Amino acid sequence: MSSQAERLLVIDKDDSCRQYLSSGLVAKGYYVVAVKNLKEALVSIANRRPDLIFGDLNSEELNLLTKLKDPESPPCPVVAFSHTKNASDVVTALRAGASDFIIKPIDDFTVVDEVIQRMFDQIRIFRLNLRYRVELEETNNELKAGIAELKGDQKAGLKVQLKMLPENNVNIKGIQFNHLIKPSLFLSGDFVDYFKLDSKKSIFYIADVSGHGASSAFVTVLLKNLTNRLLRNFKRNSSDDILYPQRFLHRVNQELLDTDLGKHLTIFVGIIEHETNKLTYSVGAHFPMPILVSGGPAEYLEGTGMPVGLFEDPTFRTYDIVLPDKFKLWLFSDGILEVIEAKTLIEKEQKLLTLVEQHQNDINAFSDALYLHKMNELPDDIAILTVSGAEN
Repeated sequence: MSSQAERLLVIDKDDSCRQYLSSGLVAKGYYVVAVKNLKEALVSIANRRPDLIFGDLNSEELNLLTKLKDPESPPCPVVAFSHTKNASDVVTALRAGASDFIIKPIDDFTVVDEVIQRMFDQIRIFRLNLRYRVELEETNNELKAGIAELKGDQKAGLKVQLKMLPENNVNIKGIQFNHLIKPSLFLSGDFVDYFKLDSKKSIFYIADVSGHGASSAFVTVLLKNLTNRLLRNFKRNSSDDILYPQRFLHRVNQELLDTDLGKHLTIFVGIIEHETNKLTYSVGAHFPMPILVSGGPAEYLEGTGMPVGLFEDPTFRTYDIVLPDKFKLWLFSDGILEVIEAKTLIEKEQKLLTLVEQHQNDINAFSDALYLHKMNELPDDIAILTVSGAEN
């Protein structure tokens, strides 16, 4: 705090003492206003508030001065000074609100310097705190505005993502498809899709993008866009990659590498031939594997594969099984294991089988069994896809 900018007020009915203190303060570079009594002091304060007051005043006058506060300005400390040798007078002045006390006569002006420095240190701290408070309020307002804008963006993103998802309870050539997605945040990095390829085949997949939130949700947009392009190319007879799960995964893998988003995903993709009920599928490190229910105990399909979007030349296998007329496939993202209470992963997988057997015909009943609809916060995105024969 520069002394050149500080305004001091001296109140003393003793002309010689008032002149001595005022002259000394002016010599130090302060701007000084000197008055004889409290009445003149109040007029001066009304015209311009000082930074520091020296006053030879009684306790009532001191108390009045110290109560003249401005919430938008630093405190104006009052330093009492008087001819006294009685400690009780000092205590009385301090109790009346004085910030410090100087005993007259002032033989050593360094005492005044020390008092001023202490007072101005307090004022400096107040001003810093005031400035920080203003900056904090401005930052907080900017943060609130940013959060409101982000929520608006995420609501718009959610609408886009919901529009990308297929309709529920879709029947394609006797095969029923249904799904449920619960994001851990506003947007989901899990995605499902299913649609007819031609009169003989349908495709379905479940994907789980690494991470959470908007960046992962954006990858689901890329995935949907790629799927649409592959389907369009097939209908134009320019490419049949979408007919082969293994080649489909390679295309997704290359798409993610080319975009250089630093994201990868796990995925299960299957193609059903409606005339024979043959299921051909490939696995991109997806876990847990789909669960098949077909009259007997529920069981996991076999299959392994590498993550999609991490490696230049991953290996994906193709698997074939013939599904019975009456069957139900349950596909999950790994977030489902996070909400199943069990000590080990093996126990979680076994409990998942049990839950599927108990609620094998109703995706909503399965969700209610895990209280998914009542969970406002989830440790991970959860996606559920069911594929079943028409008799289920």
